[in-house]
Amino acid sequence: MYGLIGKIKAIPGERDTLSAILLEGAADMPGCLSYIVAHDPADADAIWVTEVWEGRESHRDSLSLPVVQQAIARGRPFIAGFGERFETVPVGGHGLSINR
Repeated sequence: MYGLIGKIKAIPGERDTLSAILLEGAADMPGCLSYIVAHDPADADAIWVTEVWEGRESHRDSLSLPVVQQAIARGRPFIAGFGERFETVPVGGHGLSINR
């Protein structure tokens, strides 16, 4: 499995708009086991995205999907920048279906 945790900074006042776009682009991505969009309670413009994929290749391949490309194009004007980014190796957890 492959995991990513990343922080996205929305332009001031547009966090809800950007969050909605990220969530719309998250449906039906092959190999995606979990895609969570969360607001940072300490920063009114920050979003954390936590992703779990069957493998690194599934994540890479998702970037070429039309729905993901459309979400990137729609979301780009609302992004002020990016913060921390962490790669992980998920081993399980509540709500995560692991097919081995």
